[in-house]
Amino acid sequence: MQKLILDGQEDTIDDESDESNQVNDQSIVVPTMLNAAADGFVKKEKSWFATSQLPSDLSIRVEDITFYVHKYPLVARCGYLNQIELHEPQNSHLGYDLKLEKFSGGSETFETILKFCYGLPISLNPTNVAALRCGSEFLEMTEAMEEGNLISKTEAFFTFVALTSWNDTITVIKSCETLSPWAENLQIVRRCCDSIAWKIFRENSSTGDIITNEEKWWFDDVATLRIDFFLRIITAVRVKGIKPEIIGSCIMNYGDKWLPSMNNEARGTDIKHGTNRWNDSQWSITSGRNREMSNGQNKEQRTIIESLISILPPQKEAVSCKFLLKLLKLSIVYAASPALIFELEKRIAMVLENASTNDLLIPTYAVGEQTLNSNEEQTIHNIDVVQRILDYFLMYEQQRLQQQELKSTTLNISKLVDSYLAEIARDPNVSITKFQVLAESLPRHARTCHDGLYRAIDTYLKTHPLLSEHDRRRLCKIMDGGKLSLDGCMHAAQNERLPLRIVIQVLLSEQVKMRAALQGKDITGSDDNSDKENCWSSTKNEVKSLREELENVKMQMAELQRDYSELQQEYEKANNKHRSSWTSGWRKIKKSAHFIRKMVEDETHERKHRVKSGCRRQSIS
Repeated sequence: MQKLILDGQEDTIDDESDESNQVNDQSIVVPTMLNAAADGFVKKEKSWFATSQLPSDLSIRVEDITFYVHKYPLVARCGYLNQIELHEPQNSHLGYDLKLEKFSGGSETFETILKFCYGLPISLNPTNVAALRCGSEFLEMTEAMEEGNLISKTEAFFTFVALTSWNDTITVIKSCETLSPWAENLQIVRRCCDSIAWKIFRENSSTGDIITNEEKWWFDDVATLRIDFFLRIITAVRVKGIKPEIIGSCIMNYGDKWLPSMNNEARGTDIKHGTNRWNDSQWSITSGRNREMSNGQNKEQRTIIESLISILPPQKEAVSCKFLLKLLKLSIVYAASPALIFELEKRIAMVLENASTNDLLIPTYAVGEQTLNSNEEQTIHNIDVVQRILDYFLMYEQQRLQQQELKSTTLNISKLVDSYLAEIARDPNVSITKFQVLAESLPRHARTCHDGLYRAIDTYLKTHPLLSEHDRRRLCKIMDGGKLSLDGCMHAAQNERLPLRIVIQVLLSEQVKMRAALQGKDITGSDDNSDKENCWSSTKNEVKSLREELENVKMQMAELQRDYSELQQEYEKANNKHRSSWTSGWRKIKKSAHFIRKMVEDETHERKHRVKSGCRRQSIS
């Protein structure tokens, strides 16, 4: 949309009225004859010349461009130039020399203003109206100098043309990014933000909970704006009552466009060998060693991150947990404000059940760190941050349960924590204390099955083969062998990395489960004899047989424990000189363990075929 402004040529001033038409500044004398109107401008290298019959008598420098013009057309319409004392040039061929520092809009805007002063046609459009409005204000082109001056014309176009259109308003506010502080002082930015917010509120009249595509029509346009303008629009939209979910979606869309990618998937993990394959070109952001990033870029990214955190809606459903964790990672990488980081951690804790393991892999390094502390080896991932988030989550969970009867979400969190433990266990620099504290943070009842915890512990033992026997026992105490599945028990019974005492405890726990299963069936039968008396009489022999087999298992376990004690005594006496006896003893233990495992499998198989399904209360496996 454009508007053409034509200013007619100045009428020739008669000689009789020359003295009465002089400007107020007595230091500048208006020439007796005005024939300085130019047909246009000609550019020669970095200079502009007004094409006129009269030679130029004033040179004005804007940025790196010098304009050779005439005094009177400018002085007649620009109060700023009218008030400046223009001295006579020392060299006649140079004319007046004046440099305009920090002129709004630069040399291109000044050229358009010169055309307006010379009476040449200019084009007003959303792209240049803000710059011309600021430039005319700089030069004080008010109505007091001449009626219909440039300030009034640009103001009218901006108010009655640009602000009535969505696209024009977006174009105007984008052009204001290089016009500070003039655009702010003239309220151009504020009026654009208010107009945009009003148009969004007027179009988004839906009251449903689900965000439709029609409500997202403005996301991409506002995402093209600078962060400070985006903040003002979001603030204005929130005041008008737009749904928090819509505001949160807009913030996430803006973050996806402007924030760098934290692609954890680019970091390959060699599960087989328990090592990490780091690709520096893909993961350089986390290592903080991308030296090409300038301080200005880092500061800009930090400003965007801190600004987005500050305008997040308070409702926990407004922004996804994945986006919050992305903000947290970038906040740590770019060294954002600690206060904002702590608030973000608390916010994540409220929706931690929606997180994934990859989202919790937060890098340790920050941009600008070039070396590591030689006294303390750094871990790959920031475990302390996850520990704080988990502590906040447990605190919020306790508060929710105390306030009203709600279903606990710690069962879902236990799987997440165990999966995270398995990931950090691959890092050789993770201390056993940090690993143990994080694993024990959850209450005992949170884990119904300890298979995930066992996998994490086994991974840690594999990555840290030099752990002492004491540390191995200390680590394995976290796990409850009674909560392992049958597959987990079978794997643990054959795991040479586990302490022997833990293997025995796992086998004993399986025996206890088998005994409890049989006792449970007896109780069930006694409680409901009227319905199940015939059933138990038909399976009496089978139950008796299973009990006899259990007694055999107990005898085998007693023999296994005796063998273990004897081997310990022989080991202490021989002092590692007779390893052959230890090897044979260990083979004997493994053989007994295989025997017990085979017996448990046979018992399970027989009971599936002999015990009727209606009489079963709990399977032995």
